[in-house]
Amino acid sequence: MPKSTLSRRPPSRAQQRGAVLYIALIMLILLALIGLVAMQVAGMQERMAANYNAVNQAFQRVEGLVRNVECNLEDLENRRPNSCDDRLSAVTISYRCDDGHDTGVWVSGRTLANAPAVNVRKIDECVVGESTIAMGVGPLGESSPIVMYQISGYETDLPNQTGAPAPTTAAALDTVFKL
Repeated sequence: MPKSTLSRRPPSRAQQRGAVLYIALIMLILLALIGLVAMQVAGMQERMAANYNAVNQAFQRVEGLVRNVECNLEDLENRRPNSCDDRLSAVTISYRCDDGHDTGVWVSGRTLANAPAVNVRKIDECVVGESTIAMGVGPLGESSPIVMYQISGYETDLPNQTGAPAPTTAAALDTVFKL
């Protein structure tokens, strides 16, 4: 019989070198490394999403705080009773132009523990210029002055309550509110 028609026998143990085993182990190590990298990327993305959420929550809370102060100031100026959702009793208004208020310094003096904080200054008389500040025409043809307030707010992502998780992020907002 010719050699080509004979059935092949597997090589004996002495002739086997185990190359498949080495290749399989190298492939398993590569797959494990790819899995570890994927887990680290997923963990990093989860932390980034949590940080973004905390910053967004803090900004939304400080914006709500400032809008509430604006509503209260509008009630005060127009002598309306309680049209705002939440009355703020601890807010004081500074009427001095030369009080040296710097919002950056004010914010840097805040901590997560003493939030929320609001600073309100009436600044319409602090505007320097040769012309009068006027907006619109009053009922008798006279111009009515603009009433302006500078409102600085500071708030955290979570409310400071006993038993609640501690806040992790703070945001500050500084606005000029004209009536």
